[in-house]
Amino acid sequence: MNRFAITFLLLCCSNVFMTFAWYGHLKNLSHRHWVVAALLSWGIALFEYLLQVPANRIGHEVMTVGQLKILQEVITLAIFVPFSIWYMKEKPSLDYLWAGLCLLGAVFFLFRSKLF
Repeated sequence: MNRFAITFLLLCCSNVFMTFAWYGHLKNLSHRHWVVAALLSWGIALFEYLLQVPANRIGHEVMTVGQLKILQEVITLAIFVPFSIWYMKEKPSLDYLWAGLCLLGAVFFLFRSKLF
C-alpha cells in the first residue's frame, strides 16, 4: 500500500475518534459535569493521536504540510457531516455543501502540481 493511501486511512480512522472526542459528549454526557466530559474526551483523543501522528509522519514523506492539512480538513468534513446528521440528529443544510465546495477548491490549489 502506498504512503498516500496509508496516510488517508489513518487520518480517516483518527478523525472518527476526534469527532467523538470533540462532539460525542454533547449527546451522551450533557447531564454530567463538563470535567467528566473533558476527561473522557481526552481518553478518546489519545486513540486519535496514536493514529494521527503516524499518519502525518508518513504523509509528510509524500505531501507538504499544507497538503496534509487540507486533506485532514476534507476528511473532517466527510466524517463530521454524517456524524452530525445520523448520530447527533441534526438537520443537514446547504452550508455543508458550500463548505465542501470551498474545501474542494483548496484541494485543487494545493494538489494541482501533483495532478497536472
